[in-house]
Amino acid sequence: MLGVGVKLSARCVCLLSACATILGLEDDAVRVEEGSDVLLPCSLSTKQNIEFKLFDWKKVEGKKEVFLYDGGVHYNNGRGGQDPQFKGRVSHFQEELTKGNASILIRETTLADSGDYTCVFPRFEPIQTFNIKLVVFGAAPEPYVKTLSQTEDGALLQCVVRGASPKPKVQWQDSEGKVIPVKEPQVTERGGRYDVILQATVTKRDRYRCVSTQEEIHHMISTETFVYIDDKVCEDCSSKVYFGWLLAVFFLALVAVLLVLLLTKRITIHINKGRSWRKSPDEGTSDEKGTSDEKGTLSSRKQNGTKGTAAVVV
Repeated sequence: MLGVGVKLSARCVCLLSACATILGLEDDAVRVEEGSDVLLPCSLSTKQNIEFKLFDWKKVEGKKEVFLYDGGVHYNNGRGGQDPQFKGRVSHFQEELTKGNASILIRETTLADSGDYTCVFPRFEPIQTFNIKLVVFGAAPEPYVKTLSQTEDGALLQCVVRGASPKPKVQWQDSEGKVIPVKEPQVTERGGRYDVILQATVTKRDRYRCVSTQEEIHHMISTETFVYIDDKVCEDCSSKVYFGWLLAVFFLALVAVLLVLLLTKRITIHINKGRSWRKSPDEGTSDEKGTSDEKGTLSSRKQNGTKGTAAVVV
């Protein structure tokens, strides 16, 4: 794939539930997806033959030597001095030199290739310099979404976007396109690539969409999922919970009544025992009185019985 700094019309490509949108390249930067080949343009307006001229490509950051051509001698045919980052990956267009075209091709671009470049003709009067900005991006792949958990109250959704560069903006949206409040996203960065994990709790049945946007490269991609929450099941669950609470309250009330009755009975028994022990000493107990009366009756009966027997014998 060759990338050039030209304006592109808006495109939208959809595969199943994944959609990628490229809004266009409006500035002078050359943008290319990582791993692709890119063309960095550099041409003289006069279209002067430069086969025997010198032109030098450099990356501004670090002043790295990208490609140098000097009258037929260059980095790919024996000349030394090329930065290791670009060794074996950069070439020019020999047949285009007669038309004043000093453009180069960088193969298999990496994120490290992003930056500002200069194409200089140092022996011209005046010196001719061209500036080119290269943006190598890792377009976010299709977000991976799943439902982590689901209850009668709702569902916890998770969206994962990995290996994106530049850092993407990730959102959860409902079927109407409204942004859903979410937890703080988990973001990690490795070698210029970003991984983003975003969770959201939803409470109604709907179609939800995780959207990843990289504004710098005009790239947007999304994945949809449908959350089914059965309202009837939720009502049944609520009724069961309510009934459970009602049983618990009834049981606690029953225990409380039993405790009150038990305490009342104990207090009554204790009071009765206290009364029986508080009788006065001169009155005596009913047991003592009964025993005394029984003794008097037996004594009188013995005396009467003895006398009667004697009378019969005589």
